[in-house]
Amino acid sequence: MKVAITGGNGFIGSALAKLLRQQGHEAVQLSRRSGHGVSDDLRQAFEGCDAVAHCAGINREIGKQTYQRVHIDGTRNVVEAAQAVGIKHISMVSFLRARAGTGWPYHESKWQAEEIIRNSGVNYTILKTGVVYGLGDHMLDHLSRALKTFPVFGLVGYTDNGVAPTHVDDMARILAAATHDQTLHGRTFYVIGPEAMPLQTAVRRVGTVVGKRPLYVRLPVWAQLCIGWMTERVMRVPLVALAQVRILSEGVVEPAEGAELLPEALKPTIRFDADTIAAGLPAAGRFGLRDLRCCCL
Repeated sequence: MKVAITGGNGFIGSALAKLLRQQGHEAVQLSRRSGHGVSDDLRQAFEGCDAVAHCAGINREIGKQTYQRVHIDGTRNVVEAAQAVGIKHISMVSFLRARAGTGWPYHESKWQAEEIIRNSGVNYTILKTGVVYGLGDHMLDHLSRALKTFPVFGLVGYTDNGVAPTHVDDMARILAAATHDQTLHGRTFYVIGPEAMPLQTAVRRVGTVVGKRPLYVRLPVWAQLCIGWMTERVMRVPLVALAQVRILSEGVVEPAEGAELLPEALKPTIRFDADTIAAGLPAAGRFGLRDLRCCCL
């Protein structure tokens, strides 16, 4: 099988490409940076492919890379190109809590992208996932560096909202199955890790592995939104993005309505423990001047 992967050089897309090749399939990795952003480019890239794994997405807006352009227009371009060349199946990585009527651009743009695929006439599988972690992610990278840099760590909100981290290898395995398992087609599933826990527990586990025990304080959502607004503007990759604050403020365990449980054999099994955390930690240390947009060091 030949599978085209949008966002193919990203965190989830690259893991999927590696797994597909190990399984004997051909993976075509596409990205916006390589020019695969409009329908004509995608049509050419999709030629000869049996399926598309739509993994492209952003968690903050930078310049022309907006939620409208990447999530909504980008998904429409994927569908148009897939229809033009006769792609048999599209699998999409969406967000666990994506839904209409939130007033939050990230959530709503992901939901609109889902609807574009559901109404496309092309066979599909939509996977709504929460926190995905592993080597090369933003979660462990930023958590570990923040814990090494700051003596105080701010938790989002006054309630203990939950997370259920999913390892990227589990996510790739489920996505790979979606490309060829017809029992998954025409359906929307939610994907969460094998263990749900309070956010503070997840942060403390990372802190234990990196050997840091900062003072944990709870900040109101508005304060975290202010931090997100500021760091999005001054950091190359923000300490926390506005979308991430909103995501964590409502928890990342319960799916939005309309998503069903994965079959037992496909459920994530890799636990968020000391071993998997250590394996996913980056070599980088603390945050510094190099992380600022204005710094050329």
